[in-house]
Amino acid sequence: MDCSDFISEFIKDDLASGRFSCVHTRFPPEPNGWLHIGHCKAMTVDFMAAERFGGKCNLRFDDTNPEKEDLSYVKAIKRDIKWLGFDWEDREYYASDYYEYLYGLAVKIIKKGRAYVDDLSEEEISEYRGTAVPDRNYITLTPPGRNSPWRDRSVEENLELFAAMRAGKYADGEKTLRAKIDMTDPNLVMRDPVMYRIRRAVHYRTGNSWCIYPMYDFQHPLSDAKEGITHSLCSLEYEIHRPLYEWFIREAEVFPSRQIEFARLNLTRTVLSKRYLLRLVEEKHVSGWDDPRMPTLAGLRRRGYTPAALRNFVAQIGIAKTDSTVEFAFLEYCLREDLNKTSRRVMAVLRPLKLIVENWPSEKIEDLEAVNNPEDENAGTRIIRFGKELWIERDDFEENPPPKYFRLFPGNAVRLRYGYIVTCTGCDKDAGGNIIAVRCNYDPETKGGNALDNRKVKGTIHWLNAADAIPLEARIYDYLFTAEKPLNTPEKPDGTNSSFLDNLNLASLEVISGAMGEPCLAEAKPGERFQFERLGYFVRDCPAISDCNGDGVDSAHPPASSHLVFNKTVGLRDTWAKIVKKE
Repeated sequence: MDCSDFISEFIKDDLASGRFSCVHTRFPPEPNGWLHIGHCKAMTVDFMAAERFGGKCNLRFDDTNPEKEDLSYVKAIKRDIKWLGFDWEDREYYASDYYEYLYGLAVKIIKKGRAYVDDLSEEEISEYRGTAVPDRNYITLTPPGRNSPWRDRSVEENLELFAAMRAGKYADGEKTLRAKIDMTDPNLVMRDPVMYRIRRAVHYRTGNSWCIYPMYDFQHPLSDAKEGITHSLCSLEYEIHRPLYEWFIREAEVFPSRQIEFARLNLTRTVLSKRYLLRLVEEKHVSGWDDPRMPTLAGLRRRGYTPAALRNFVAQIGIAKTDSTVEFAFLEYCLREDLNKTSRRVMAVLRPLKLIVENWPSEKIEDLEAVNNPEDENAGTRIIRFGKELWIERDDFEENPPPKYFRLFPGNAVRLRYGYIVTCTGCDKDAGGNIIAVRCNYDPETKGGNALDNRKVKGTIHWLNAADAIPLEARIYDYLFTAEKPLNTPEKPDGTNSSFLDNLNLASLEVISGAMGEPCLAEAKPGERFQFERLGYFVRDCPAISDCNGDGVDSAHPPASSHLVFNKTVGLRDTWAKIVKKE
């Protein structure tokens, strides 16, 4: 994927003007959760911009919030980036490695009289800064804030107090270090933002070495400067923070990175915020970060998504300056495009119903040839066995069919995929009147649709030979939310706002334990993808994503034949094409 035009033009201008002699970007995740598909867009922009201009891209963990960060998140992030196909080589950095450097820059800004130690509480700081309010014409105004009573402390006192903060002489929240900018600035971000706060929390890398931690807005641009980042490519919500980043760069007198913003990814039927995703995990609405219903990269991977499909999706939607929302169906379209070319075809029956071929000899077994992938001539063929008793889908038989039903019913004929045309002769029922088997006769002149076959039938169904079919568990997934935009929550009857959790799809997972599949599925590796003919795309479940290597296949843990689990990735029907046609 090429970097988008407007970002490319900015970079080209910077190189042509001599502002920068090279291109150096970075992907800066915070290790407070697992990456989701929105991060896929961000990292693609960062890595591909550097690649296009022959530059470098760092991986930097912005780990300045010890209460929410963990080494397990670092490992998960690195694993997902590698799975997508990006490599940072030896350019792995941590903001926590810069704590001494950042502290020194804060001291420098204090000495210039541009920062002060404040005694206001977090709530009081918010009150003094003020809030944006709409006027009678619905124009947002920001009335001037109020200066802190401690804003005019001397440089010497501020240096002494800041050193005492570092030494642990004050309680959490008792003091903060704030930039001295302008409490009347219409941009609330510029109203004396906090640079450091006191937090006695154990950091996953630095332990108890520090009890003061830099705020994100202070650390982020100065970490970029430390690494010599030329182009800080950020999502659009950071545009309002750019004046503050530039202020810190000027006052600290460091390398002046250039920030360029682009619209973040918004996707229907899901939420793309680690805060909301963490809540889903902690409250056990899902089984974990890698639940196949989650929009995390690990969840999508376990669902059966491929790196190629995700990267193509990002390429197709492009990088714009204006926020928009992408239909989830388009993501599924990009996935089908890839899986159709790469997935091996097999047959499976999710809800088995016995089909007895009455005129087939009881002991006879015939080998039939089946195509592995019609889109790939190198995929070859496989042998499937045909016998007297078969499994078919329960939905493929109706004793009293509705109009335009072209599958099996008494007197009707269908073709068995790769096999023969059979005509239904009736069905067997148990004492309760439930259908337990369907009976039919086969036409020996119709094997595999040969040239002599002049019979025309309207239906073709898939099947399995009952004697060698293997049991498996199928997990059928639907969208995690019922609403197109889960965060747009309406008011409840009592006038309160509903939670995004009210839009959870309680039927988003169906577990089918009695499914059957071709014998070859017993050898499927975790993460291996298939097209179950007529049913959709499925993937052998990889419950321990952290054990899987880069291609999604867990080579260290062979599949357990006693319990095969396949997750449905996506159906065969292209809902995106219907959306386009409708529009």
